[in-house]
Amino acid sequence: MKPRHSDPRAIVHDDERDDYTTSDEGEWKPEGDLREQKQKWASLARGTLDGERRRISISIPERDLAKLKTRAAEEGMPYQTLINSILHKYVGS
Repeated sequence: MKPRHSDPRAIVHDDERDDYTTSDEGEWKPEGDLREQKQKWASLARGTLDGERRRISISIPERDLAKLKTRAAEEGMPYQTLINSILHKYVGS
């Protein structure tokens, strides 16, 4: 089987290289019933995402918004998603 990760420069640490090698050589072994795990995680994701939504409008300082947008870009997500995540964690849902 040809390795999917052929650019070694993209790998940062040796343990990461080991993970890619293990994955590419088909050595990963799932823990427990994979179908059951997928159903569990899909159910948890639906429970998190399926709640009724309401659009709101808030005013925040430009500086805070700029910091949120920067942080969201670092995390690879839209800034609205980051704000929603922060609020979700804060209320403990």
